[in-house]
Amino acid sequence: MLQVFTSSWALFVGMFMLMVGNGLQGTLLGLRGEIEGFSTFALSIVMSGYFLGFLFSSRFTPELIRRVGHVRVFAALGSMISAVLISYPVLVEPWAWTLGRVIIGFCFCGVYITAESWLNDASDNQNRGKALSLYMITQMAGIVFAQWIVAQGDISGYVLFIIPSILVSLAFAPVLLSVKPMPAFSTTKPLKVRKLVAASPLACFAMFMLGGVFAAQFGMSAVYGSRVGLTVAEISFFVSAIYVAALVLQYPIGWLSDKMDRRVLIIWLAALGGIGSLAAFLVPGSYALIVISGAIIGGTSNPLYALVIAYTNDYLEKDDMAAASGGLLFINGLGAIAGPLIVGFMMDGIGDNGYWLFLSLLMGAIALYGIYRTTRRSRSTRDTEAVPYAPVSAASTPIAAELAQEFYIEAEDDETTPAA
Repeated sequence: MLQVFTSSWALFVGMFMLMVGNGLQGTLLGLRGEIEGFSTFALSIVMSGYFLGFLFSSRFTPELIRRVGHVRVFAALGSMISAVLISYPVLVEPWAWTLGRVIIGFCFCGVYITAESWLNDASDNQNRGKALSLYMITQMAGIVFAQWIVAQGDISGYVLFIIPSILVSLAFAPVLLSVKPMPAFSTTKPLKVRKLVAASPLACFAMFMLGGVFAAQFGMSAVYGSRVGLTVAEISFFVSAIYVAALVLQYPIGWLSDKMDRRVLIIWLAALGGIGSLAAFLVPGSYALIVISGAIIGGTSNPLYALVIAYTNDYLEKDDMAAASGGLLFINGLGAIAGPLIVGFMMDGIGDNGYWLFLSLLMGAIALYGIYRTTRRSRSTRDTEAVPYAPVSAASTPIAAELAQEFYIEAEDDETTPAA
């Protein structure tokens, strides 16, 4: 792990600062919107904008990079992010914040694509799994550290909006000034959704539902906390619990997925996440339960993302595995766009605890559909093999997902190649 960091330290340091900036702006807007008197539904539209921009960027940024190159795209998108971040407290209008979130989602996705293509180029068969793990740890650590910064500042002022702008600007320095050249860029054309659905209906259904779950976690957790009267420090700790649990449980769940039927594990994890969310819905008012439920939903849904990608591979030919990641991320993105809108509508309609009911319904739907699929298709023979699990975050782009698929494919090749 240390060798991986030293070989690409500029990338990991820059990515950490980027994730701090991104984590800050996500939580800040939810808290500041409450002070400014935005309705829950208005904030849900604002939060949905990020995922709309992210989805479009995953399609258009690769072509932009091919035309003008990594460095220009990297610098241009970074400048736009910084400009939007410091404009939030100046243009305090839902339409302006929504537009800003669309732009920021587009730009952050483009920045991630550029950084992750570098990570892909710097990795090889021996360290690809470690690189993925370190990249995911860096992402989660940045988001958690951002929550600590939020708890220290004044959300009614300007400083907390200036800090992520500064961090994002600084994040590009170690990357752009690195002596390591930017790699040649290429992406795999996504597998058609129709073919993915035919290969694994459960994976496609779960990816769509998980998109809504992740959007609620990343975009609406602070809104929920503010609506139920939590302090800024309490909200920061609550959001941190979601991501800390996601990081801690990623590896034990990955180990389990290599030892048992992945479909059964998907069902159990989704059921556990649904029950944890339902508990917070049925017993409102307990801060301890809010934190525990947040940790349960974060610790089950985030590993589920990587688990679903690995499960899909069990029903694909090796040549289709890399392309599958793009199709799955597109399905996930559609769910992420719809997620904040639906949860905002539910919070307005049935109360603030509609946040937990929304999460419970989505996770429960995955579990129930998984049970139904067990009656439609027998267990794959490949599920009985100790196939590898690649850790990948839901905040990643198709580049990181393809990197995970390359790790999977190479490991499969190693297992099937006879010893000399």
